[in-house]
Amino acid sequence: MPHHSILIKDASIVNEGRTIEGDVLICAGRIERIGSGIVADGADEIIDAAGLYLLPGLIDDQVHFREPGLTAKGDIATESAAAVAGGITSFMEMPNVRPPTTDRQALADKYVRATGRSRANFAFYLGATNDNIDEIRRLEPSEACGVKMFMGASTGNMLVNDPDALDRIFADAPLLIATHCEDSPMIAENERAMREKYGDDMPMSAHPAIRSAEACYKSSSLAVELAHRYDARLHVLHLTTGRELELFAPGPVTGKSITAEVCVHHLFFDESRYADLGAQIKCNPAIKTAADREALLEGLASGRIDVVATDHAPHLASEKAERYFKAPAGLPLVQHALLSLLEYVHDGRYPLELVVTRSSHAVADLFAIAERGYIREGYHADLVLVDLGGQTEVSPGNILYKCGWSPFEGYRFRSSIAATFVNGVVAWRDGLVTDAIAGRRLDCNASRNLRPGANSQPDLPTK
Repeated sequence: MPHHSILIKDASIVNEGRTIEGDVLICAGRIERIGSGIVADGADEIIDAAGLYLLPGLIDDQVHFREPGLTAKGDIATESAAAVAGGITSFMEMPNVRPPTTDRQALADKYVRATGRSRANFAFYLGATNDNIDEIRRLEPSEACGVKMFMGASTGNMLVNDPDALDRIFADAPLLIATHCEDSPMIAENERAMREKYGDDMPMSAHPAIRSAEACYKSSSLAVELAHRYDARLHVLHLTTGRELELFAPGPVTGKSITAEVCVHHLFFDESRYADLGAQIKCNPAIKTAADREALLEGLASGRIDVVATDHAPHLASEKAERYFKAPAGLPLVQHALLSLLEYVHDGRYPLELVVTRSSHAVADLFAIAERGYIREGYHADLVLVDLGGQTEVSPGNILYKCGWSPFEGYRFRSSIAATFVNGVVAWRDGLVTDAIAGRRLDCNASRNLRPGANSQPDLPTK
């Protein structure tokens, strides 16, 4: 529908640190006008948004949609549907699939798979290995959102643990390096000690002791040291500990060469929940103490943590029903991520403007995504209407993940997602995913100046 027009009337527009009452006119997939009292008699559709909040759609910089090769757990079509139901209009997908996305041909194949099937906009990471430095060096800025490097073993077999390989990647990667930071030798030693104590009957509550805070800090501090040494652009994914925050500077993302992410489940859960949720919240790196959770919440507010994401990683319920050593790590989150963040708005912990900054604006700035992440005239119309007075109870009947379960099952959120727009098309409304498949390839690294020696942030217009 290239010429479809929508007028959103009387919304509370949350954008660039403030909330204003107004209207937004969408034409041909873009935001044509922002103001009050907009009259558009020729609009194809007028939406009364009185009492609702209009946000830029969330941009999730870390998901695992399991395609190709692991599609029993999820795929681009199913998980992007869940994403738009949760207000996520763009995602960046990880390389640990089968076969792994460790060469440019595999990367190109994933874009082909997503085109015409993804309900949300998409980009993909190229995966680093101990021996694919030449492929990384050949990477063009437009081909990927970044280079993903597992500095700790997790799901998949992509551990980069060769010191020479680490040096070469940090020295030569042309794009942002996004790291999973855990020290594998320390984890192996922790596991050996816990096996001596419990044998094969390991409780799920042992997970944060095995995937310990010390293992996280040792790896993340190494990544930061290497980034400084080689003047590399580093983004440390899914922080889980208070101690790691000392490695990152507070303040806005613009101008930083070293940044950090936190994921919604590490903000929402702590280790006390292993008792009732067990393997449902087993993830790498592990959910840790209540004190760590509190530090992460503070770090997101101060800007030591720059963006919030999901690390959406579905597994079958039958797999999660296994005992500790067989139950895989990861949990599905995209459908309920924004709703979980809005709980902190209800509690008075965060202003709604901060949630928008960390989940939309900062992600767009960090990855230099062209014309998305803000509500600005001329930008793509990726938007979400939120009802802070609505409620959403998570139940098996309304879970859209292909795996069919959620760690939030039974929880009643105090908000609801009224509608999601992707490129000006309604992708979710009134509790239903629409037939529209409007996702497009993201234009990441739009400034094309990618190492810190250059200006790595896009020039964004102001209204």
